[in-house]
Formats: sequence, C-alpha cells, structure tokens
Amino acid sequence: MHPQLVTGAQDAHVLIVADHASNAVPTGISLGIDEYLLDLHIAVDIGTAALARGLARALDAPAVLAGVSRLVIDLNREPEAAGLIPAVSDGHIIPGNSVLPPAERERRVAAFHSPYHQAISALLDERPIELVVAVHSFTPQLATRLQEARPWQVGLLHNRDDRAARVAIAHLRGLGLIVGDNEPYSGVQLNYTMNRHAEARGLPYLGFEVRQDLLVDNTAVDDWRKILSETIGEVLSSLRAA
Repeated sequence: MHPQLVTGAQDAHVLIVADHASNAVPTGISLGIDEYLLDLHIAVDIGTAALARGLARALDAPAVLAGVSRLVIDLNREPEAAGLIPAVSDGHIIPGNSVLPPAERERRVAAFHSPYHQAISALLDERPIELVVAVHSFTPQLATRLQEARPWQVGLLHNRDDRAARVAIAHLRGLGLIVGDNEPYSGVQLNYTMNRHAEARGLPYLGFEVRQDLLVDNTAVDDWRKILSETIGEVLSSLRAA
C-alpha cells in the first residue's frame, strides 16, 4: 500500500504529513492480534487522517499520509530502529512481529517505509515549501503508564530547530489551551520524519500532537482544523518577518 497523496497547489508553501494516519494491514501480513486493536492508538493516530486532509484543503497544500498501520511499520522511525516494527505496543503483544525474519523487515522497509519518505522528498524538491507540518495524535492515557497524567490538549514536538514551534506554542497558549512543549513525547528522541525532511534541509517545521479524545467526530476535527490552520498562518507570518 503506497502513501495517500493530496496534490495541493503547485505553488503551495506548506506540506502536511501524517506518519500514523492509517490502520491498514496489507494482504499477506498477519499481525496475529484481535481486530479491535486496529482501532486503538497502538495501530493508528486516531483522527489524524481527517485532520491532515482538512488542513490540506484549507491551505490548498499537498499532503502525504501513511498507507499502512504503525504496527506494520512505523514510518516515523529510522529504518534501523529497534521499534520500527513493534513486537509489543502499550502492553499488547504483536505475535506476527515477534520473530520477524530480516528479509521480511527489509521487504516492509522497501514496500512501505521508503515510498512514503520518497513521496515527501519529491514534494519538497518540486514545491516552494517554507514549512513542514506533521500531524499526530496521542492517547489521553497509556495502559502501561496509568500513573502518568497527560493533561495537554495539544503538544509541539521539536528537536534542534524550534523556530516554528516557539511561535506556535505561544499562539496556542494565547488561545487558552494547555500546550505541551515536547510533550507528551520529546522531539529530541522521536522526530525521524522531521529530522530527515525538515531539519536536514534547514526548513522550519511544526510537529503537532493533538489529544485523541478531542478528535472524536467531524465537528471536533473541524474545530482543530481551524485552530491549527490559524496557528500555521501565524507561524508563516512570523517566519517571513524574521
């Protein structure tokens, strides 16, 4: 399954990416799990497909969305990373990934990981992109870390380049939102797609993490589409003025 593409305008200045937008498991791959798990956060970033497409429409921007579940292969991990094809996720064992032959790992990288990142690279080569926007969502509560509160409504992930993140955090906090700065995950540790495509090119980027219980239906997704569209506009204005 190849990545899902939104064409957008040829002169678009924003690129949207969604590493975990799909829960699809291609024919020929057996994860060995109950099917209901494919609707949980371990398999897909809930709400991000609709949110990414909504942002692309609102901004007339191109978008690249994952075509497979993160349980098949995690597109936001280095090809050599131990967690690229997870054997366990938030306490759930993934039997089909537990003893994976090296040849199958290589096949999944070639079939799913490489085409996804090649599609992003191609758009960055073709368009006058000024800002890359990654759309993720996070579960309000991890089953394996019940003691850890996750109060943030949205988080911004960043690594070395925090130009765009700083503007976005200030804007979102100005709206009265509870905003995580490298929460609930740290972009210093989990930032492969942005490291590869934005930081490596010197492009500013935004790594949004929206809490999944705030993306429960079309109305909620559209509310966040408006919030993030406005935030992206503020960031672009700030970057251009700098």
